[in-house]
Amino acid sequence: MTIEVVRTPILAGTRHGFLGRTGGVSTGIVQGLNVGIGSHDDPEAVAENRRRATEAVAPAALLATVYQTHSSDAVTVTASFPDDARPPADALVTDRPGLVLGIVTADCAPVLLADVEAGVVGAAHAGWKGALGGVTDAAILAMEKLGARRERITAAIGPCIARASYEVDDAFRLRFAEADPATERFFADGRRAGHFQFDLEAYVAHRLAVAGVKRVAALGLDTYVQADRFFSFRRATHAGEPDYGRQISLIALS
Repeated sequence: MTIEVVRTPILAGTRHGFLGRTGGVSTGIVQGLNVGIGSHDDPEAVAENRRRATEAVAPAALLATVYQTHSSDAVTVTASFPDDARPPADALVTDRPGLVLGIVTADCAPVLLADVEAGVVGAAHAGWKGALGGVTDAAILAMEKLGARRERITAAIGPCIARASYEVDDAFRLRFAEADPATERFFADGRRAGHFQFDLEAYVAHRLAVAGVKRVAALGLDTYVQADRFFSFRRATHAGEPDYGRQISLIALS
């Protein structure tokens, strides 16, 4: 199968793509384009998948990824990192044309950002912890240090778990309510008493808008329900599977 690359006009002027699970060499429960270094997959298969993903989006560019920890930390990247020397962070930015930035996800929201006029791009891994902690704000600030302006930045939110698939308990909801009572609108009544459906994608879009990003695209692709297209941590957990794959989202300057 060929690699599926989802692109959006809002990031025109960059080389970018949100990738799923099709087109890779991994087998078994992580079959497809598994790029997760932290999975139990064959490291050679993961390396080949990462090479294929890079080639599909930004041929000849050097891939830069980070050791993701669900933080709100952002790093500025000037060179690619060896797999065993990736800095701990959940967002990365660059103004170097020869680099392609990668964020790995399996239900969390991948966010790609660009100020084409300034020649600055960024990528953020926005799980609920990072999103609540301000990982997209950190990415924007790091981009501004390279000359970007937030009113010129465009952003796209890629495949992530949708509200209909994301049930959380009341303690989860209260974390957001304590930070900002206005976040109540991102929660709908759940199927069970004391539970709610959380709209991660809408919340991330809200954080970007509040930060001053004027153009945001939310692709509306649910990782949980599309097993043939995307990996999903929650789906794998519900199925009792011992491992899960990860997909990658990439952006580079043209």
